[in-house]
Amino acid sequence: MNRLPRFYPVVDSAALVRDLAAAGARLVQLRIKQADDDRLRREIADALAACRRHGAQLVVNDHWELAIEQGADFVHLGQEDLDGADLPALRRHGLRLGVSTHDRHELARARGVRPDYVALGPIWPTALKAMPWAPQGVGRIGEWKRAIGTLPLVAIGGITLERAPACLAAGADAVAMVGDVVRHADPPARARAWLDALGSLA
Repeated sequence: MNRLPRFYPVVDSAALVRDLAAAGARLVQLRIKQADDDRLRREIADALAACRRHGAQLVVNDHWELAIEQGADFVHLGQEDLDGADLPALRRHGLRLGVSTHDRHELARARGVRPDYVALGPIWPTALKAMPWAPQGVGRIGEWKRAIGTLPLVAIGGITLERAPACLAAGADAVAMVGDVVRHADPPARARAWLDALGSLA
């Protein structure tokens, strides 16, 4: 996939992956930070099965060895995760790679590992994850896009349905969100609203 779907939800359970894929999401990230390997293995396997049923692709955050084992589509790594990851193994097994960036040094490092997309964040303040970086602002999106050219750029951090058009207009190819979907009273309905809105944007 050279292009990314514009709607890129990030969730913390296979159940939510299933619900959002059924609602029409075509790329979903499973991000579980605190769990033992057995639970992670089950969650990844269940999430991947749901994605296969609904024609979606699964991105596994951080746990690259289990992603290889289970045959996921993508792995997403933070800068600290790059240190211990076997990137050649990911490539040998056909997994695509996304990398988080927060400053120019991290962007240069990310480009050096030849990712399949680069994420920039946080665009706005976010309450879901402690961030040592100041909000990037929409203006930084255009700067990053000019630097990476045709490589897909994902904007993340504090993004809501109402803020998404500004990110896309600034140069983001996709927008990733957590709270705006997972904290909604009806996540599948919110996903459908996102898909309807993004489908209407040029």
